[in-house]
Amino acid sequence: MRIGICDDSREEREYLTEKVKMIYPAACITAFESGQDVLDAAERPDILLLDIRMPGLNGMETARSLRTINRGMIIIFVSVTDDYVFQSFDVGAFHYLVKPFTDEKLAEVLGSAVMQFEEWNFARAHNKNEDPCFTVKSCGKHITVRASDIVYAEVFDRKVIIHTMDSDIEYYGKMKELEKNVGEGFYRPHRAYLVNYNFITKYDSTVIWLKRGKALMSKQNYRDFVKSYLRYNQGVKGNE
Repeated sequence: MRIGICDDSREEREYLTEKVKMIYPAACITAFESGQDVLDAAERPDILLLDIRMPGLNGMETARSLRTINRGMIIIFVSVTDDYVFQSFDVGAFHYLVKPFTDEKLAEVLGSAVMQFEEWNFARAHNKNEDPCFTVKSCGKHITVRASDIVYAEVFDRKVIIHTMDSDIEYYGKMKELEKNVGEGFYRPHRAYLVNYNFITKYDSTVIWLKRGKALMSKQNYRDFVKSYLRYNQGVKGNE
């Protein structure tokens, strides 16, 4: 398990490093002095204690960038003010610690974060064959995408755009290849769209609405889509 501490203050980095070492002595702890250092790291942390007010990339900007390349990282904001609490929801923060906080509070929050990390790892280990993942190159970075995170994908101007609940990943590729990579649980209602059954909220003969965004439906595909979607739902319920 890798725990990261990102703060532009050396004193704060050293203080938090010592505290975390006392709580989880076996963890691999890495200190970063800027958000860019986290983004450039060869091995990013599983759990990140992230300061908000930093020169260059602040904590919120760093978190937004991290979410485009690592949706599963557990982010805990650490700040002297609660001004950004509501913004932290937008980047899927796990917790928001306001300084000063007690050792007990830090241990409690870290303990919950570690528990979630272990639960995710357990689920991934047992579902790795059911939830394919693949890597695409976007904006000069290699990003690993998990099929279950994809809400829908679309083709635009020779690019494939993958939409998840909190990010959009653009890359040069072909929809046919993506369709092979994601496996079952997806349908291509239109030559320019691929949708994940799990995120569909409603549909008609021209449009599929999803929990985030919508996709076009080709009229000639509508009947086949309805049959396929019903079969999928019956299969899911039958396995519950």
